Amino acid sequence: MGTSAPPQSEPLLVVILGPTGSGKSALAITLAQQFAGEVVSCDSVAIYRHFEIGTAKPTSQQRALAPHHLLDVAEPGQPFTAGEYARQARAAIADIARRQRLPIVVGGTGLYLRALLEGLFPGPQRSEQLRERLRERAHERGPAYLHRLLVRLDPAAAAKIHPHDAPKIIRAVEVCLTAPGPMSQLWEERGRYPLHGFRILRIGLNPEREALYARLNQRAWQMFDNGLFDETAALLQRYGQRKSVTPLDSLGYKQATQFLRGELTREQALTATQQGHRNYAKRQMTWFRREPDVTWLAGFGDDPAVAREAAELVSSRITLRPGV
Repeated sequence: MGTSAPPQSEPLLVVILGPTGSGKSALAITLAQQFAGEVVSCDSVAIYRHFEIGTAKPTSQQRALAPHHLLDVAEPGQPFTAGEYARQARAAIADIARRQRLPIVVGGTGLYLRALLEGLFPGPQRSEQLRERLRERAHERGPAYLHRLLVRLDPAAAAKIHPHDAPKIIRAVEVCLTAPGPMSQLWEERGRYPLHGFRILRIGLNPEREALYARLNQRAWQMFDNGLFDETAALLQRYGQRKSVTPLDSLGYKQATQFLRGELTREQALTATQQGHRNYAKRQMTWFRREPDVTWLAGFGDDPAVAREAAELVSSRITLRPGV
């Protein structure tokens, strides 16, 4: 495929971002097939093995269409930070480019994407004992309680974290209690380590909101209809109620767990999951709107017209190499 841009020394990295349910994976696979690419997942739940239905991971048929990376790389209960994701994803991207193929990062976990592209400051070592105590406190009193604590410890960090985002609140409180200064101060002093060596093309998917919500409602229904309750029951039997198995708190699995405990009816669990996905999509768009240099496409990634637009963007920037 031709290119309108002159050859450049740095390889291209394509990043597909957008809200859950917007067709990012479908678009990534289409581009991977068209441009000899490989897909690097950027999803904080899809990294875990044994969590299938509720994560909307690419199917085995989809994975057969293009190589995928950073799926099923961690055991549930195994600590996996944004920094660890960035380390593994950067290694995968470098390997893909070294083999003269096109790396395509796709996913909706904003913090993971920011860690990959912009880097994270080198904070203190994790204290799993402290984290477990903070998780218990969040479970007993709610994440808003810890957020109020963070407001006292580090108001600047608290202002950037949603009061219900327990993982980020726990990490910020942990830094405050174990580091020589608050997270916001360390960020200013130590800075970050951005990704170098690539020309980055950010493609954002922005489907019409009501159409997106309708698709999310249908997808949640399909998850439950396809066996999410059974999968969750098997996971609970396998891992018990350990708070360290954080994927069980993710959308769908949390509501299925509440149903299995008798806390919600099936209909209530479905409705809560649908509402949760819609709220999550809103938060994702708020986050991604702050990403720099995004070319936004109006529609779903599995729309042929959107796929053609995206392919034209890639084609205009890609550096052709022998065999690509």
